[in-house]
Amino acid sequence: MSVREHGRDNRRAGLDAPDWWIYRGTGREIHDIDLGEILPPPPPWRDFQGGPLPVDDVPPGDDGEADRRLGPEINLAESDVDAHELDVVNAALYLRRPLLLTGKPGVGKSSLAWRVARELRLGRVLRWSITSRTTLSSGLFDYDAIGRVQAAASRAQSGNAEEAPIGEFVRLGPLGTAFLPRRLPRVVLIDELDKSESDLPNDLLSIFEDGEFVIPELARVRNQTREVTVHTNDPNGTATVVDGRVACRAFPIVVMTSNGEREFPPAFLRRVLQLEIKDPTVEQLAAMVANHLLDERGEHRDRLVREFIAKSRAEGGLPADRLLDAVYLATSGAYQPDDLAWQRLLDSLWRRLTEL
Repeated sequence: MSVREHGRDNRRAGLDAPDWWIYRGTGREIHDIDLGEILPPPPPWRDFQGGPLPVDDVPPGDDGEADRRLGPEINLAESDVDAHELDVVNAALYLRRPLLLTGKPGVGKSSLAWRVARELRLGRVLRWSITSRTTLSSGLFDYDAIGRVQAAASRAQSGNAEEAPIGEFVRLGPLGTAFLPRRLPRVVLIDELDKSESDLPNDLLSIFEDGEFVIPELARVRNQTREVTVHTNDPNGTATVVDGRVACRAFPIVVMTSNGEREFPPAFLRRVLQLEIKDPTVEQLAAMVANHLLDERGEHRDRLVREFIAKSRAEGGLPADRLLDAVYLATSGAYQPDDLAWQRLLDSLWRRLTEL
């Protein structure tokens, strides 16, 4: 099925959306459609030919994180999703370019990665949380040299002269796992990039442009062992690395988030697509509450959503999950209309971020 046929099917279903959109922003799975069948080929300058593809080329299943992040139900309508957001995300899919999401803390930047993965059926999201000490190599792979020496000593003591495979001591990080060759892209979240040291954004450019990286420890032994099985960032996951080189076939869907605490280098910004995530609307917040199966009869939802939006505007922004906390407490019996104790509890939950 082509993208246009996919668009016509949506129009027949009563959905008013441009033909070229693949991702619709609701988090609702595209059933009976394979992304590989509807996603057009990449531009020639973004066409990567890494390999070999694994025998079992199926994205690892979601580990329940999507339900925890998004809720088990889907109540967000396409009409409630920002059209500009859909334009930019779909452009990133077509162009095989990373996304840089900016916006206030708590507006839902990170959750976009799980919506994309669930909607396009791309399996488990790989997450790389950034700190001031994070380096590019920590996201790509880890080689446990000390563990290898200790294992060799232990085997020698037991009289076992056979050396453990080097791959037992190599583990790919979330970014490295995302660049393994696959038919369909993996979704990788690089969370809070603005916390990094100044060099990391520029360091990322090499892998974003080349679509590959080398593991020196494996490259050094390629004449003796061309194919090495290593651990990945997926639970109990392994992968085969050939000649010490990891090269993607399908460029991963890279979602980077920033709270706007720093400026990024121009060279980095030229190679990504930027998107500002706005504060959620009334409809989006109501859908979020419904997705998590809270207040199913709507007894407190509408009032709390309105109060939350007003409080968030007054305080300069509040994380959306604090609304979920309030609705959960309300449906647990803590809610008493106009009760002073309830208002004090809300004030405690809905304090501005600088005071948390």
